[in-house]
Order: sequence, then structure tokens, then C-alpha cells
Amino acid sequence: MIDYVKRSFKELTRFEWGLLLFSVSTCVLAFLLVPKKDPYTLAASVIGAISLVFIARGNLIGEVLTILFAVFYGIVSFFFRYYGEMLTYLGMTAPMSIVSLVSWAKHPYRKTEVAVGAMTLKKFLAVFLLSAAVTVAFYFPLRALKTANLLVSTLSVFTSFLAVCLTFLRSPYYAVAYASNDVVLLVLWALAAAESISYLPMCVCFAVFLLNDVYGFINWKRMQKRQNENPKASN
Repeated sequence: MIDYVKRSFKELTRFEWGLLLFSVSTCVLAFLLVPKKDPYTLAASVIGAISLVFIARGNLIGEVLTILFAVFYGIVSFFFRYYGEMLTYLGMTAPMSIVSLVSWAKHPYRKTEVAVGAMTLKKFLAVFLLSAAVTVAFYFPLRALKTANLLVSTLSVFTSFLAVCLTFLRSPYYAVAYASNDVVLLVLWALAAAESISYLPMCVCFAVFLLNDVYGFINWKRMQKRQNENPKASN
């Protein structure tokens, strides 16, 4: 495991190191600028930013960090009564990330890179319909719990579930779904920040996540092309 981690960091490109450092420093700066500081918000932001750099590389470290991010983000969401976010990330994203971690480990392309999965229209349709069904199922308990900003929170359930399913299937379009979720969450936390400036770092966090997910899609398409051209590459 230690060798895997060392090799993973060593293989980061200069751009990826720059993206990682920019993302982390931006999240830390936003945390330092607000008067009321929430350590859970800082932890969620930093862990999430680092995880996305490795997810963009198809690296297992990204999935491990996503599990940790889900825990801290769930705590932050609970305190602002974003119960949809709390239930989505603790009850769905964290477990699905564990499942994805196992799936990725079983489908390596090389030691620190997962094999990109093949997607079909039938798979996309099935994932879309399943995401819609889960969203409808979540709506009613979220309404009963008086979830803050209910409609936006419900939309977040849809984009989050779609993203974790595509991540499990090892599709480059996981990044498109997560980017859509980032936009929804920017709106969600902007509404929260309007009530308490202490939540401004979460807005910054998801702006940084959006940047990382755009890179993730670009890099996964590169990975897909390279792997298709050389399907028998070894470690």
C-alpha cells in the first residue's frame, strides 16, 4: 500500500500537481477568510479536492478519499439541515464509493490506473431511470424532514446518484455528472452562505470541484483513447 501511494504521487504530472496545490490552497484560503470557522468544512473541502485529482487519473486513492469526504460532508450538511445531502453522501456516495473501489481494484489497466469501462445506450438509459427512481424515493422523506431548499436538494440527489453509478461503471461521463452536481451544489451552498457567511468555503469548494471534474473528463477521454490503442499494456 505504501509503495502504491508513493508511486501514485510520483506519477502526477506537473499540471496535476499545480491543480492539486491550487485546489487545496484555495479551499484553505476561503476557510481562513470567514470569521466563523468550521473544521469539518475545511476537512471536507481539502479531502474532496485531493480525491478528485486522483479520481481524474483513475487511481484508487481517489475512491478511498471520496469515502472520507462523504463522511465530513455529511456532517457539514447535517448542521445546516441539508438532510438530502447528508443522506445522499452518507447513505449512498460512501457505500457506492466502497463498491466502486472494489470494482476499480478488479479492473486495473496498469498498477495505478483503472481500465475505462465500455458504455452502451442501454446502460446509460438504465442508470438514468434508476437515478430518477431514487430521486423520487428521496423526495418524500426529505420533504417530511423539512429539508432546507428542498427542490435544489432533491436535484442534487439525482445528479449525485447518476455520478456514483457512472463512477462504478468506470465511464468518463462520471465527470460530466459530477460537474452537473457541482453546479447544483454551488447554488445550494450559495443559498446557505446567504444565511451564514461561514458556509462560503463550501461555495468555493464546489467551484474548485467543478474545475477538477472538467479536467477529469478530459483526462478520462485521453485514458480511454490510449487504452483502446494499447489494450494489452502491462505494469
